[in-house]
Amino acid sequence: MIARAIAASVPFKWVAADTVYGVGDIEQQLRQAGKGYVLGVSSAHVFQSWGKRRPVSGTAADIASTRRSSDWKRLSAGDGTKGPRLHDWCYLELADLDVEEFNSANQGLWTRGLLIRRHIADGDLAFFTTWCPAATSIETLVAVEGHRWAIEDSFETAKNEFGLDHNESRSWHGWHRHVSLVMLAFAMMAVIRHRANPPPPKKGTPDHGKSKNKNGATPSLIRWSIQEIRRVAIRLARKRIQPAHIIAWSLWRRAHQAIAQRAHLKKRQL
Repeated sequence: MIARAIAASVPFKWVAADTVYGVGDIEQQLRQAGKGYVLGVSSAHVFQSWGKRRPVSGTAADIASTRRSSDWKRLSAGDGTKGPRLHDWCYLELADLDVEEFNSANQGLWTRGLLIRRHIADGDLAFFTTWCPAATSIETLVAVEGHRWAIEDSFETAKNEFGLDHNESRSWHGWHRHVSLVMLAFAMMAVIRHRANPPPPKKGTPDHGKSKNKNGATPSLIRWSIQEIRRVAIRLARKRIQPAHIIAWSLWRRAHQAIAQRAHLKKRQL
């Protein structure tokens, strides 16, 4: 898939993948193409640094066990269904290499590194081998890795809400038509969601009306989801309930979901 994307001149700078894809051949292919990556590896994957003040050598799990508390940084990998997906992260730069050895079109130093993610609640660890331009921040690498969740969530939504995997076709043409129609419906709902949701407030902007106060101020609402848009669309199409009642029901659901989201975030911050 990566080879086809490169051959078709599809514009992209990064590749993120889980451990199921392996890393050997993909690493070499992406380095030669001049692309950065964040690829999942197992805890037994061996790393070794060179040219660094603090030498690092051993399996990913062994390296993680030697990290100090000051080496970890709490960052969000993006917004999830319950708010920011916070984890503790540690990034180790292992070696700086001249990128021209792999791709003559690029110049300068690129860094091979190890990115470690630690779950806040249970301390579960995940490991990623990285390749990026020198001085790339840990925030950038975390954001790249976090994009995988959005893709996986989209597939899950397409399956649960639109029946992506609900087909019994016995030919390629039947399967292709089913998948195409499902993805078209999903894309239409995604566009509606994008237009329905206002842009998120900038950092530092006060959030008025977080909860209903004594004066009866309108509570804040959770952002529109594809699931909620689908529920509203189906009930409006059936014409069994007055549209005003359907919208009011949806507003009530989103208000209570916003309250639950804030309670979840407050609990995680304790």
